[in-house]
Amino acid sequence: MERAPKEKIDSRALRAWFFSGLLWGLLLLLFPAAYLVLVNLFPLLNLTELFGWLGVGAVVLFTLVVAVIIPRLKMHFWRYEIRDNEIDIQHGIIIIRRTLIPMIRVQHVDTEHGPVMRFFGLATLRISTAATNHRIPALSRETAAELRGEISALARVSDEDV
Repeated sequence: MERAPKEKIDSRALRAWFFSGLLWGLLLLLFPAAYLVLVNLFPLLNLTELFGWLGVGAVVLFTLVVAVIIPRLKMHFWRYEIRDNEIDIQHGIIIIRRTLIPMIRVQHVDTEHGPVMRFFGLATLRISTAATNHRIPALSRETAAELRGEISALARVSDEDV
């Protein structure tokens, strides 16, 4: 079997994904909380409080999965490697996808970071080809900038060779 890419994403991704999952959980918790408030304010509507508490339980379970379990699995399976003639990306949890991007196909490379990733000093590297966009998430901003320059230079060299 082929050797997996050797580079891993930054370990700070666990904290960033945990924080992001926690924010989503808190946002979703507003819905069953509003339902419970509605049930208690208007008892004549004959709404059962059980549904509100089931909703709270479902949101807590969802938050646990999204904030704790999935980030650990993502950390374990996300791999990448930049070579002179290709970019090798591996990701997935249940279905593991392996993508080889020839340098000659790379059109441009971007970095991006939202507020949570910026707070943790992380960025996502986006690699665009004519047909698709690929990404390597949760790299340190310095690593993402270095890789952006390296891929850009290698893609230019590959383009000149044709």
